[in-house]
Amino acid sequence: MTAAPNQTHGADEDARVQAALEQLNGLLVPGETLQAYAVQRRLFALTGRRVLVGASTGRLLVLRRNLLGGFHLSDLRWQDLKDVKLNVGIFGADLTVTTLDQADLATQDRTAGVFQLAGLRKAQAQGVYRICQAQEQQWREKRRVRDLEELRAKSGGLQLGGAGPVSGVAGAAGGADAVERLKAAKDMLANGLITDAEFEAIKAKVVSGL
Repeated sequence: MTAAPNQTHGADEDARVQAALEQLNGLLVPGETLQAYAVQRRLFALTGRRVLVGASTGRLLVLRRNLLGGFHLSDLRWQDLKDVKLNVGIFGADLTVTTLDQADLATQDRTAGVFQLAGLRKAQAQGVYRICQAQEQQWREKRRVRDLEELRAKSGGLQLGGAGPVSGVAGAAGGADAVERLKAAKDMLANGLITDAEFEAIKAKVVSGL
């Protein structure tokens, strides 16, 4: 996805926003490019400087500038993005981002956090939101594949939709192992990683092995 030049370089912005964009671009790593950005409206920054949100090829960046110079940067790698919501109001747009705290791709034992970016310019916020949505869908599928691989690594044997054996659901096992497998499968169903039909197939396979 490629944004128009004035969307990422701020050619039409005032000098302060252009300076903030230069700071943001200066923090990008080699090979990383800024795809879209959103500036907080002045109405929502009466006691401080406006927040700048950037969506790059690798992460979501939030630049908060200090009143007396300097700035604070927060960033979220796309693989740690769980969900993003957009709320467009009369005076601005809010982005609500839900994150996965742990760094690895697996979704088990991960604790979600939520942060909000309030009062962004509407059109710009929608551009950032579209990129977040695309990255969310891409990484959700990657986590699905990773979780299936981890389940397969425990004890393979069941084919799901041609994807190969799924771990943790097949093979001879005691009652305790069967309970753990069913619990893992139920968690995957709740997280949308498998379908109802796949869950029923897993359950039948586990029960038959008792």
